[in-house]
Amino acid sequence: MSGERDQPSEPVRGSVAICLTAVVAGVAIGFIGGAFRWCLQTADRLRIDLVDWAHGLPGPGWLVPMAAAAAGATLAALIVRWVPLAAGSGIQHVEAVFRGDARPPLLVLLPAKFIGGVLAIGSGLVLGREGPTVHMGAALGAEAARRARLPDPDIRMMQTAVGGAGLAVAFNAPIGGTLFALEEVTKSFRLQTVLATLFAAAAAVGCMRFVLGNEPDFFVEAMAAPALAWLPLFVVFGLLTGCLGAVYNRLVLWFLDHVGGLRRIPKVAKAAVIGAVIGLAMFVYPLAVGGGDTLTQMILSGHAIVLPVVVGYLLVRLIAGPLSYSAAVPGGLFAPLLAVGALWGLLFVGVFDMVWPGNAATLAIPMALVGMAAFFGATVRAPVTGIVIVIEMTATTAVAIPMLAATAAAVLAAELTRSPPIYESLRERMSPEMPR
Repeated sequence: MSGERDQPSEPVRGSVAICLTAVVAGVAIGFIGGAFRWCLQTADRLRIDLVDWAHGLPGPGWLVPMAAAAAGATLAALIVRWVPLAAGSGIQHVEAVFRGDARPPLLVLLPAKFIGGVLAIGSGLVLGREGPTVHMGAALGAEAARRARLPDPDIRMMQTAVGGAGLAVAFNAPIGGTLFALEEVTKSFRLQTVLATLFAAAAAVGCMRFVLGNEPDFFVEAMAAPALAWLPLFVVFGLLTGCLGAVYNRLVLWFLDHVGGLRRIPKVAKAAVIGAVIGLAMFVYPLAVGGGDTLTQMILSGHAIVLPVVVGYLLVRLIAGPLSYSAAVPGGLFAPLLAVGALWGLLFVGVFDMVWPGNAATLAIPMALVGMAAFFGATVRAPVTGIVIVIEMTATTAVAIPMLAATAAAVLAAELTRSPPIYESLRERMSPEMPR
């Protein structure tokens, strides 16, 4: 009898199997996601070199980036024709699977998202790397769970956990990726899901850092915390950010409705035209397109950008992001949100300093950091995830208190405008062609 008591119970064996499966899938998405990020970084450098070369050409050099971006978008759209589930971010599909409204993704999604994402984002479309990485992680998690012969509820849970690990890889933010799976997707803190996500995220980010290096995504010099007297200004900024986030969400849905409503035009042709438009913007403002990491790093490094240029970058990205997403090619929304938030923070400080000249200019970098988290929180409606992701990506906590206050104010303002979270809206608009 004592031997029987010493045997682990079924729930314990099940939990061990889930955690081991999460580690294996986490290692896979860590290396694959790291390779995906490396490809995008290489594409960013090549794209900037291409634009520089085009500027030196005689005649209409602007046709070169237009053709390159159109070609990338066209090829990505052809991949989506092959695997329809590869379109867009994929995060809404991960949420639908967890809720039982869709079937877990198959492994064929992985090459479609990888290649399509490199083509679409690498060509300059204003899309984020996190959507493909989350969806690839979900596909790997579901496949690993199926091979481990886990029951259907655990397969759905595993695709969510490893999807969160995919976000952790995309942003080099293991805690943020874990919180994303819990706060945004499951909206719960069930112990088994927490453990699976933690194991997957730790394994994934460890492997990704082996590929790309063990450094934060953005370098921010050490700074003193802003004086508490500025806290009301950060709250006002947060309230305005919430309104801007609501506008951005409506722009995303407006472009989806109007571009999708052109049913007589083939989807591949629409993607090509959108790519050409983004390519033209790339010729004028090379840093205003793509994921936006280079632009964000410039802002966080204190690079001097005159206010009219900040306005130009912000307007281009506010329009180009939703327009790019309406192309229905692989790519997400998160990463572009961070660049918009940083630009918005820089613009707010610049305008405030013009109206009330003083020492507000010292708030430029802190306001950019706060803008990244607050804008993320307003659009996605996952405030804790946004705050933690920005802190992990920048390895700085100096603006934690203003970030908390401004993000809370931004989410409150977005709620008051009755603007639903963007992924809730996208999940409700999921194509009936998607597997359910």
